[in-house]
Amino acid sequence: MTGVPGGNTPKRALGRGLDALLPTKPAVMPTGDRTYFLCAIEKITPQKGQPRRHFDVKALDELAHSIRQHGVLEPIVVRKLGGDRFEIIAGERRWRACQKAGLREAPVIVKETAEEDVFELALVENAQREDLNAVELAVALDRLVKERGYTQDALANRLGKDRSTISNSLRLLRLPVRVRDKVMMGELSEGHARSLLGVADGQIEAVAEKVIRGQLSVRATETLVRSLRTKKPTVKDGTISTDGKTPAIRDLEARLTRALGTKVLVRDQGNRGEIAIPYADLDALDRVLDKLV
Repeated sequence: MTGVPGGNTPKRALGRGLDALLPTKPAVMPTGDRTYFLCAIEKITPQKGQPRRHFDVKALDELAHSIRQHGVLEPIVVRKLGGDRFEIIAGERRWRACQKAGLREAPVIVKETAEEDVFELALVENAQREDLNAVELAVALDRLVKERGYTQDALANRLGKDRSTISNSLRLLRLPVRVRDKVMMGELSEGHARSLLGVADGQIEAVAEKVIRGQLSVRATETLVRSLRTKKPTVKDGTISTDGKTPAIRDLEARLTRALGTKVLVRDQGNRGEIAIPYADLDALDRVLDKLV
């Protein structure tokens, strides 16, 4: 992308960004022109690879109420499929709200777009509106890296963001899946998620639960993470424990490991927790099951 002398003009995403998708002043086209028209809701199909995975029910209800009162203020961007069907490029949230509002038709703009470019355009649209949560954005960026071969610099240019923003976003994929789900559901913020990256991998889920239960702020979470990183190892019988587990828990792990003949992990969170039994293959799993069942 060609830069502007002086460097004061913000980057534009994907060439002309959404200007390439939406006309400046959408208006009904002359008779016979099918670029912009009212389309039957049932003929519109959501994009299979849509980067946005979570749609807040309350927010959808509010948008549906607004649509009942004022109509659809911005058309849905689609591409033509076979026959008289269309696939959403941008605007799935509006499409869902139209259904909740009981509309039978919705305004659409048809964009000629190659199938391989649909996901990228959807990501640009959602990123510019800040409609994606932190995990959805990270997953989408990772997909572009793997499927389209983009470097982080190239992604920064395409999306009009700093390279550090892209790098920090991709780092969120290091979080365990259950913690990522908490971010997607809004139980943890992006700031919480970034703080949790400073915790040892085996402790992230437990710390995340502690943050949620205690309703800790991002700053309080950062303080907690720092305290865990600087916590001194405990010494017991000549062995050093760096994972923060009590002697009783480590003794329980040892006894279970001997009983089952495989490594057993106990994750204690006060008066509750979980027991994890990793296995290398199905044969190992069968051996464990034989002793348990």
